[in-house]
Amino acid sequence: MRSWQVERRNRTRHLIELGGLVVKAGVVDLTGDDRTMMYGAMIWIAEKLKSEGREHARDVWTKLGQIAFEADRTRKIGNTAQAPQDQA
Repeated sequence: MRSWQVERRNRTRHLIELGGLVVKAGVVDLTGDDRTMMYGAMIWIAEKLKSEGREHARDVWTKLGQIAFEADRTRKIGNTAQAPQDQA
């Protein structure tokens, strides 16, 4: 595979993962799939990250993301641990 094909595939995968985060956060459902609203919200986030309060916003959002990812991991582990087992 040519290098540009690998780069394109990697970029596509990255974009799909980012879109997955938007869905996972519930933004698509909460906005009724209103892309104008979602884009506006992302612009607002970008502006916040350019402001004087950027460090605080980054800290808060990072902590929220860590908590959510950990809760998701715990939920997945709990689901596999609760699978029925043979009792011999």
